[in-house]
Amino acid sequence: MEQGIQAADLGFFATLASAGSLSAAARELGITTPAVSRRLAQMEARLGVGLVNRTTRRMGLTPEGELYLAHARRILGEIQDLGELLGASQSSPQGLLRVNATLGFGRTHIAPLISRFVRQHPGVDVQLQLSVNPPPLTEDAFDVCIRFGAPPDSRVIARYIAPNRRLLCASPVYLKKNGIPRTPHELTRHNCIGIRQGEEAYGTWRLTHGRGRQAVTEVVKTRGNLTTNDGEIAVNWALDGHGILMRAEWDIQRYIQSGRLVQVLPQCFTPDADVYAVYPQRHQMAARVRAFVDFLELSFSQPSATASN
Repeated sequence: MEQGIQAADLGFFATLASAGSLSAAARELGITTPAVSRRLAQMEARLGVGLVNRTTRRMGLTPEGELYLAHARRILGEIQDLGELLGASQSSPQGLLRVNATLGFGRTHIAPLISRFVRQHPGVDVQLQLSVNPPPLTEDAFDVCIRFGAPPDSRVIARYIAPNRRLLCASPVYLKKNGIPRTPHELTRHNCIGIRQGEEAYGTWRLTHGRGRQAVTEVVKTRGNLTTNDGEIAVNWALDGHGILMRAEWDIQRYIQSGRLVQVLPQCFTPDADVYAVYPQRHQMAARVRAFVDFLELSFSQPSATASN
């Protein structure tokens, strides 16, 4: 029996890990579940380590399996990038493009743009995964991640895509009953709807008023009886009159324009949350990545773009 790692095993294991189970991998690969199990067992025998923990209901990777998967994805990505750099697909982007975005923004804005993108570039296969929190920048599971705010990491490229402000808002019903706060400190006397997302400090709002040397930033510790990790739910609670919400402009602008929500403390500025497309430096020359990021930037720069300033 051949020993060590075989090139053909890299793609097999990446598919197996993405599928999440032996039976799902079998369907994707077009083979039987026993055949997948045998091939995995052969890999583990050659390597001398277990890659997968198997149970009757689910499959999980061992630490060695996680390490194998990370390197397999990196190697497969570099092989695909090399093909593009050699001119195999410079005229028309091709290959698999793995995209990550947050739940609300991804569903509302990125998914429709991907639909338009693949019509222009039918040679690209796009896998979109939505998540509450962005994946670690060191993770190699995605080619492009859509994030809010430029990441402070020199190992990745962050392309500015669109402006995005966070606004404070509440329903007219809530404000009529509880009054309109005139200063950031008055927020401490209001019911504030909390969102637990990303690495931001929960329940802490930073509000700046004034400009230049006159600018003053206040840190407000909010309180409230409703919290969630889903932005859409939080917006619905605000619409129902439960409290004051801090939310991205792209998510609430239509409700402010219709009058269902009212901006609170409009003289105050919240931390920037501009939209960026983030991708590893090694992907900057991949035609499919360049084409997709250029498409995003162009789409959001147009007046009809769904994300507005």
